[in-house]
Amino acid sequence: MPYSSMQELKEACAGCRRCGLCEERTKVVFGVGDEQSQLMFIGEGPGENEDIQGEPFVGRAGKLLDKLLITIGLDRSKVYIANMVKCRPPHNRDPLPEEQEACIGYLREQVRLIQPQLIVCLGRIAAQRIISPDFKVTRQHGQWIERKGMNLMGTFHPAAVLRNQSQMPAALSDFISIQEMLLTLPAPTGKPTES
Repeated sequence: MPYSSMQELKEACAGCRRCGLCEERTKVVFGVGDEQSQLMFIGEGPGENEDIQGEPFVGRAGKLLDKLLITIGLDRSKVYIANMVKCRPPHNRDPLPEEQEACIGYLREQVRLIQPQLIVCLGRIAAQRIISPDFKVTRQHGQWIERKGMNLMGTFHPAAVLRNQSQMPAALSDFISIQEMLLTLPAPTGKPTES
């Protein structure tokens, strides 16, 4: 169902009971950032810190994401950050296919309302759902794919980089590619703002 505004979508999401993840959530983790941004990041699902604060990428992985953004001259206020699922999977496990399916409509509406030019999937789960079911982050990270007028890319999840520091140079290279792609985009024409 199309929503007329991000606020209306957020309110619908806040009351969602479509899957079992709603049973243990502290807060729905809807998304954060510039709703007019040309760049959107999509992770897999909230962790413990995100569940408590109601904001995506606020733990250690979020701090690394912030550092990577700063490296390319951005901060989280200039991009939009969301997740595949809006409620924390228990013990930070991967969201199950049925949980992703229950939540994907909210993400599609976020994308429709924001109309980003670039979507960056953070980690395997998001990339396999959004780019290709057989996406391999270690082999395909940093590769841009055009679909429906948007450019999509998958890269390492910041939490994975924290666990395996040898991935840091590749992650940094992917962010430099994001910066280069942003420079090729036409200046935003000013999407209609919500009243």
